[in-house]
Amino acid sequence: MADEFENSQVPTERETQNKVIRILRDFDNYEYLGNLSEQENKPYVESILKEFLIKHQGCTEKQAEEATKKLRDLVAQCHGEDSLYDVNKAVYKMLRYGTSVSQGLGRPSKKVFFYDAGTPENNFFHIAEEVTVRRLTGEDKHRRPDVVIYVNGIAVCVLELKKATVSVREGIRQNIRNQQCGQITPFFSTVQLLLAGSESEGVYYGTILTKEKYYLRWKEPVGAHYHSALSKEPTYKVMFPASEFSNELHRSLLQMLRPGRLIDFINNFVVFDGGIKKVARPNQYFALQAARERCLNNEGGIIWHTQGSGKSLTMIWLAQWILETIPKSRVVVITDRDELDTQITNGFIDADKHPVRATSSEHLIKMLNGTNDRRDEQPEPDLITTLVHKFGIHTPVQQGGDSRKLRNKVPVDYYLEQVAEHLPKGFKAKGKLFVFVDECHRTQGGVLNKAMRKIMGDDVMLIGFTGTPLFKVDKDKLTSREAFGPWISTYKYDEAVRDKVVLDLRYEARSVDRIVSDKESLDELFEKMTEKLTPTAKTRLQKRWAVMQNIYSAREPISRVVAQIKKDFTLIPCLREGWGNAMLVADSVYQAFRYWSEFERDGEFAGKTAVVTSYDGKEPSLTEGFSDSIKTQAEFKHEQFIKMIGDKTPEKFEEYAKNEFVNNPGSMKILIVVDKLITGFDAPAATYMYIDSEMHNHTLFQAICRVNRTNGERKQYGYIVDYRKLFDDITNAIEDYTNGAFKEFDKQDVAGLLKNRLKEAKKDLDYAIEKVHRLAEPVELPREMSDFFNYFCCNPAEIPEAEKQQEKIAQNQNKREDFYNACAELVRAYTAIALEMDKVGYTKEESDRIYKEVKKFDDLRTAIMHNSGDFVDLHTYDADMRALLDDYIVSPRAEVLQKLDDFSFLDIIDVNSDGEGAELGVDDKTEEELGGKRGVAETLYQNVRRVINRKRDTNPEEYRKFSEKIDRLLEEYQQSKIEYKELLKQIKELTEQLKQQDTSDPRLDNELKNALYDNLGENVELALNVYAAVERNAQPGFRNNPMRKRIVERAIRAALSDTDYDVNAILAIVIAHTEFVP
Repeated sequence: MADEFENSQVPTERETQNKVIRILRDFDNYEYLGNLSEQENKPYVESILKEFLIKHQGCTEKQAEEATKKLRDLVAQCHGEDSLYDVNKAVYKMLRYGTSVSQGLGRPSKKVFFYDAGTPENNFFHIAEEVTVRRLTGEDKHRRPDVVIYVNGIAVCVLELKKATVSVREGIRQNIRNQQCGQITPFFSTVQLLLAGSESEGVYYGTILTKEKYYLRWKEPVGAHYHSALSKEPTYKVMFPASEFSNELHRSLLQMLRPGRLIDFINNFVVFDGGIKKVARPNQYFALQAARERCLNNEGGIIWHTQGSGKSLTMIWLAQWILETIPKSRVVVITDRDELDTQITNGFIDADKHPVRATSSEHLIKMLNGTNDRRDEQPEPDLITTLVHKFGIHTPVQQGGDSRKLRNKVPVDYYLEQVAEHLPKGFKAKGKLFVFVDECHRTQGGVLNKAMRKIMGDDVMLIGFTGTPLFKVDKDKLTSREAFGPWISTYKYDEAVRDKVVLDLRYEARSVDRIVSDKESLDELFEKMTEKLTPTAKTRLQKRWAVMQNIYSAREPISRVVAQIKKDFTLIPCLREGWGNAMLVADSVYQAFRYWSEFERDGEFAGKTAVVTSYDGKEPSLTEGFSDSIKTQAEFKHEQFIKMIGDKTPEKFEEYAKNEFVNNPGSMKILIVVDKLITGFDAPAATYMYIDSEMHNHTLFQAICRVNRTNGERKQYGYIVDYRKLFDDITNAIEDYTNGAFKEFDKQDVAGLLKNRLKEAKKDLDYAIEKVHRLAEPVELPREMSDFFNYFCCNPAEIPEAEKQQEKIAQNQNKREDFYNACAELVRAYTAIALEMDKVGYTKEESDRIYKEVKKFDDLRTAIMHNSGDFVDLHTYDADMRALLDDYIVSPRAEVLQKLDDFSFLDIIDVNSDGEGAELGVDDKTEEELGGKRGVAETLYQNVRRVINRKRDTNPEEYRKFSEKIDRLLEEYQQSKIEYKELLKQIKELTEQLKQQDTSDPRLDNELKNALYDNLGENVELALNVYAAVERNAQPGFRNNPMRKRIVERAIRAALSDTDYDVNAILAIVIAHTEFVP
């Protein structure tokens, strides 16, 4: 009988790559350049590029060479990671906007383009595999990207592939590593998209210098979110649908790399945004595809993309496409809040667009009238931004639940209605006008549309943007033909969370009503609350017990809230460690300064909180203050404001506070706000939001989304702490956050936005326990420490050769990282509710069992990290875990492990003199934790080996000698040629040699001199001559500056002129010694 699983084998990486090459050739018609592993490659193939320039750009051979040389010269300017952004940006501009070539003396130059964006079929599309590229420095002289996509001979995409059992994150990390200094950085000068994929996880993509956390999974739209206003049928047809291409890797690559789409993506969906290169997310790409069709058909509509999903960049890309595609087009962007106007204007400027900001209604009318009268010319300016509430129009506002927050602000529709009524005689707006209305949910669509047509003409195109849902009562009104028009694209909160564009939010309703005045009761309460804490954490908390007492004994609600927040900053790792911070929403400016003054009394918070509101700090009028009695609210606000800003102006202080909050969260722990910064303010470190204000609907939605931004692996959720019981309809075990403060929204629009903190935390803990058990299950019984070493590292009984053991350990890297990450998830999940286990339903027995299990897996993780040699690489990661564990898990090794550096693990070897010579040993506890004598031996070996490996680039000769010694030592021990104590003794001696410089000649007084000595045949004079030549000629930044690097190279060549030593090898050693600064 045939094996029913014979076709179920996981394809190897090679098989995966072969299939990808085949499907891209068969279905997307890429021409195969071949396997390029046997040649060194640049990011362009000159013969193909010149052929395109001659055939499709009408170049002569001389002109083709001139254009190619310009590209070649730009690429040559990339000499490291520091220059990659600037060179890539310059290359992109040349690719997109073309370059000029000479047509001969006396004739005007000719513009030529490196690709044909208008006619994609005119371009040449090639695919190559195993593309070998020479490294800038390093012993491994080459890197070899799996697959490279070329357009007209220019490398525009790099793809790293993994088999289904390996995390696609490995491919992402390969792309990131290859861009780093000393790698193949120049190859990425022309690259626009970086992809990593596997058959189990699909395709993730980013661009140059994209951090791992920002790589996104490609996702083609499904469903009918992309409709024309004139048709009931979806206007977007999914290419290569899942019904025909079930393999996600193949489907996604065919969709992304379809030649026409690839050219369009490169041309229209790339932006260099304030020093960061960005490409469109899937939601942005498909929204823009749908919006283009609307614009061409003169149809309006609304783009609803939830908070944090890149709405501003969507505006920028759409404006760019309109201005470049539709003749005489002009774009006007209207906002109603200062911070939004600034954010959008700066976004355009960062993207090299130059909007003109209207400073008054008269200025707006003048610009709309255009600066030229000829019909065949483009009216200027073509990009205008305008802010509503600066125009001095004071129309009463009545707008549902948000009217209080919009007091003294003029809605867009009323502003434009007033402008329309005061148009000068004979006024006519010039050009084809497209109006973007940001936060369109705050408008009355019919009024806006009517006013817009009066000002700008009947064919004005109106596109609304919103990051929040629409009120049920406004949906039909705003999406009607008479207002904006139907949906162009929707991207709701739950979709963004699934795509990991934003974070999930955890909700907790808090009360500060409890008052306890009896000291004895307070002491009992302290013991109960801290019974799960370690002595260290308990002592730290005890020092701040006055804070805890305030929570339960203060009569003043503000004092109790402040005390509770301080407790959070004592116990919650992200707040305590300073990589996360918080926002506090107060109900009024007066209340905000009451909070600020309360925080200022505590030395740990003094100078680390700030109030940012619309209050300008003006001195109170006679009617507001200066009475003989106690200070009025106006006087108190003014006094505290002046105290807070010190010698700064209000504007400078606000800028300072926001910058510190965003970039130095540990220095600006809390921002206290009322009406500002609850929209349009991105602060990835903001993790907690405390609400002590009556907020509803749009204002509340936008506010809580301030803490949903991603910020690396450590930040897993945003937390909302509600002191106003905004969702008072929640009863028992049924959470329905679509009622209460969100009752005006349709339930499906806010579904999944908030989740109960404790319930979700319990789910996280249960899942984390299950996951770590699943990963440990393949370990052979009885699952002792050595069995874990065999599975996650290497089994020396099966592989006795030291070199092959290293290979096996490297092969098991992915398994270990999965286990490390699972243990980290378990620690985070446990510490999130360690003090509240009873509240989520665990019995005392279950709580104790879980505590022991978390400790056990943390010990296993640490031991495996040591045994494999990973500990040095993961030192920062481990410190983060220790910060969590030190509060909850007693570990006798905690303090020692936390202080580990390259050699400190060796300090566990004790030297005891007994009169007969030095005896060495390891304490029993440590030996047990590391899996016995064998575990200690292998752990020491791996750590020393890791240190030796670092000498590959800085001192190749010393690397060779020490590698031979450590490998021989372990081999002799495993073959029982030397005893355990002798092994420890020799490793100790070896590490002492590693730590010491060669002092045989006092002139060799630094690492670089010693490295030159070792690699120049131990010739002291020659080493010193080369060092002196480098010292004389090395200018600051020579490592990354080609011209300065060549000067150093020539100096070394001159110093070695009478020898056969490799100049490039010696130059690489000099460059690798980063401590050498001329």
